[in-house]
Amino acid sequence: MKIVIPGGSGALGILLDRSLTAAGHQVVVLSRRPAGPRRIGWDGRSLGAWAAEVDGSDVVLNLAGRSVNCRYTAENRKAMMDSRVHSTRAVGQAIAAARRPPAVWLQMSTATVYAHRHDAPNDELSGLIGGDEPDAPASWRYSIDIARAWEDAQAEADTPDTRRLALRTAVVLGPERGGAFDSLSWLARLGAGGPIAGGAQYVSWIHDRDFVRAVEFLIAREELTGPVNLAAPNPLPQSEFMRDLRTAWGMPLALPAARWMTELGAFALRSETELLLKSRRVVPARLLDAGFTFEHPDWPRAARDLVRRLRGR
Repeated sequence: MKIVIPGGSGALGILLDRSLTAAGHQVVVLSRRPAGPRRIGWDGRSLGAWAAEVDGSDVVLNLAGRSVNCRYTAENRKAMMDSRVHSTRAVGQAIAAARRPPAVWLQMSTATVYAHRHDAPNDELSGLIGGDEPDAPASWRYSIDIARAWEDAQAEADTPDTRRLALRTAVVLGPERGGAFDSLSWLARLGAGGPIAGGAQYVSWIHDRDFVRAVEFLIAREELTGPVNLAAPNPLPQSEFMRDLRTAWGMPLALPAARWMTELGAFALRSETELLLKSRRVVPARLLDAGFTFEHPDWPRAARDLVRRLRGR
C-alpha cells in the first residue's frame, strides 16, 4: 500500500515509517522541513503540490500537531489548536479533491478528550467526555477543547468515499532517547519517581509495538469507523505505575511529590501539571471487541521490556 503520513517527522511518525516500510509498504512523509527520500514539503494548513501524494494513495495517517509538552501560554495554546485543526482541514480538502481518494483516513486524536475520573474507565461508548469535572482545574478545559475541535475538523470533511478513524491515543511508550519513557525512567532511577499528589490518578499508556500493531489492525478492518481508543487495556494509578517502573530498573526507593512540588517542577521544565495530575483512565473497548490482541496488556511486563530495550540502546 501507499501510506501518506502528514506530520510524520516526529517520534511517532518515525516509528510508523520504519515499521510500515519494513512491512513492505510505500510510505511518504509530509513535513514542514523535508529532508531525505520520500519526504515532501507542506505547510500544514493549505493545499499545495503535496496533495498529489494523497490522490491515489491507499491510506492517510495524519499525525500533525504541535507538542503539548509546553507551558500553556496564550501563544502556545493557539499554536496547539491551530496546528491540529488547520492540518486536519487541509488533509480533508486534499482527500475531497482527489480523483482516487484513499480508502481510509486515520486521524491522530488524544485520550485527553475524556473526563478526569477515578471511579470507572472511559471507553468509546460509555466514557465521559471531559470539560465539566468538579475537581478538575479550569485550565485543563482547553486541552479538551483542542481534542474536540481536532476530531470535529475530521468529521466535518467532505470525504464520503474514505473511511475515517479518530485515534484517541494514550501516551505511547518506547525506548527512544528523549521520549516519555526515557524521561520517566530518569526520574525512577534518581529515586524521584514516587507518588505525585498522592498517586491516585490513573495513567493510560500503550507500548510502542502495540501502537504500531493497532494502526495496522485498524487499516485492515474495513468495518471500523469513528473514534477508537489506542491504550493498553489495564490503566493503573500513578503510584503503582511508577512502582512497577522502579522495580524494572531495580530502584526500591522513591520520594513522593506534593502537588505544590509538581507545580514548581513543571514550571522549571516549561511544562504543565495536567500531564502528571489528570486521571486518564481509558480502555480500548472497540479494539478488544474487534479482536485485537495486545502483546503488552499489563504494565509490569511492558516496563521490563522497555527497560531492556532502553538499556540496549
